[in-house]
Amino acid sequence: MRYAYFPPLSRKLSRLVLGSMVFSREALDLTFTLLDAWRAMGGNIVDTAHIYGGGESERALGLWLEARGCREEMVILSKGAHHNADRRRVTPEDITCDLRDSLARLKVETIDLYMLHRDDPSVPVGPIVEVLNEHLRAGRIRAFGGSNWTPARLEAANAYAASRGLVGFVASSPNLALAPPSEPVWDGCVSACDPASRAWYARTGMPLFSWSSQARGFFTGRFSPDALSDETMVRVYFTPENWERLRRATELGAARGFAATQVALAWVLHQPFPTYALIGPQSVQELESCATALEIPLTPEEVRWLNLESEPPAS
Repeated sequence: MRYAYFPPLSRKLSRLVLGSMVFSREALDLTFTLLDAWRAMGGNIVDTAHIYGGGESERALGLWLEARGCREEMVILSKGAHHNADRRRVTPEDITCDLRDSLARLKVETIDLYMLHRDDPSVPVGPIVEVLNEHLRAGRIRAFGGSNWTPARLEAANAYAASRGLVGFVASSPNLALAPPSEPVWDGCVSACDPASRAWYARTGMPLFSWSSQARGFFTGRFSPDALSDETMVRVYFTPENWERLRRATELGAARGFAATQVALAWVLHQPFPTYALIGPQSVQELESCATALEIPLTPEEVRWLNLESEPPAS
């Protein structure tokens, strides 16, 4: 395992973050198997959310933490305030309600890194920052950030916090992958694949926890430009530029004994700013495959070449 120091929690975090969307009480054997394998390989952070499986992800994770007695070993990253079909929910009331639900489901008193799952730009940042600081002071969370928040909104929130002597957002979780989406995967999602966003993260040094780090399996080789495929994949990822990125990742991987999907994950981990890559394995084999990406060194020139930012072939 590889680690990077995360100042807001004063500890090192594994560069890969285990996703939990397949966790549930109905699939408790799979949940425990994945988490036990994750712990054995040195992984120490798990990503979950209030909305995953209607709360089943958090409940299953809570059962495992209780059974293994390893709460202090593991960093919990959970998210709340996701919109629903009826209304947008980035409000102090909904944040508080979701956080209290998550604490109960996880069977813990504190969530290490709490992120707002969505943003609502129509809501002023002030009340949001105020309520998160309230929960921070009460010990319900140790640090907080935003998932699918734009750099502009993160700056606004942190400017508000600084002007009032409050704690600001310390981490962000947008999409970041070697294959950039040609349009949003769904309404309200934010990607940091564009040069301007990546430059902002490089300039500010804000840690980035990337979701869909492997572009929903685009680099696995099971897709082709002419074959029928999932509508979302076609709409979001099937572009000439992304097929060229896949070709380059395949070429570089073949030269070094790795799969293209492992090279693509390594690309996320070799950015000029702190990154932690969220992964969503459904088996121990997939988990081990993701972990292999940690062994792939990439030079800055290769990082640029993979992303079509330079033309010379990778060495």
